[in-house]
Amino acid sequence: MTPRDATSEPPRLESGGQVARIVLARPEQHNAIEAGDVSVLLDLLDAVEADSGVRVLVVTGSGPATFCAGASLGQLETGAMTAALFESLADRLARLRLPTVCSMNGSAFGGGAELALCCDLRIGVHGSRVAVPAARLGLCYPVGGLRRYVEALGLGVATRLLVGAEDLDAEQMLVCGFVHRLVSPEELDAATDALAGELAALAPLAVQAMKRILRDLARGTIDEEGARRLVEACAASSDLREGLRARREGRPPEFRGA
Repeated sequence: MTPRDATSEPPRLESGGQVARIVLARPEQHNAIEAGDVSVLLDLLDAVEADSGVRVLVVTGSGPATFCAGASLGQLETGAMTAALFESLADRLARLRLPTVCSMNGSAFGGGAELALCCDLRIGVHGSRVAVPAARLGLCYPVGGLRRYVEALGLGVATRLLVGAEDLDAEQMLVCGFVHRLVSPEELDAATDALAGELAALAPLAVQAMKRILRDLARGTIDEEGARRLVEACAASSDLREGLRARREGRPPEFRGA
């Protein structure tokens, strides 16, 4: 296990108005997730979702090299970290009601790549790469994790990453859809802030409803009646009336999420 040092911290939550940011704060360990971090992150996700003022969550790492190296390999070896424990975190992030942006400050490895795929949108940086070396370690991902790769990237790219243990560079990540935009490291914060601001300005009920319906459609678990209720709630919302009024008056809308 990589020893903890003075610069090593648990993940932290930074809130600023309508945008919250979760920061993985162990750059010396490539922001690897330890077993104790899982409960911290689950609590942070609960806190973000419970805050009615937050409309967007950004997930990022600290340091210039790595977004996240996934689960601590040392703790996987000792049994302190398990695949099921890590999947509980990935599943919770993927189920978050709010739209999520992964601001990939560097490369993603193993479970770190899965955490990125749990987010709705991903911004990467030139010079980064993604690699999932599970097959090199003798590890088979749980079904939920494998499904996530297929849903997000398609069977072909998922096979390259997981079965072939292939590394993808930043440009390949953009082409295959692992990231939706590439910027220089110096531009990442500004690009992330701009995207998060654009998402926060959208009608929250509509964004959250479509996120949920799209996720269920991708998984083949759509509840037609539940989806219909979400659509009808948006149609009856004051946000829709505000959006139409603002468009007619030529001004930005002021959505309230109601």
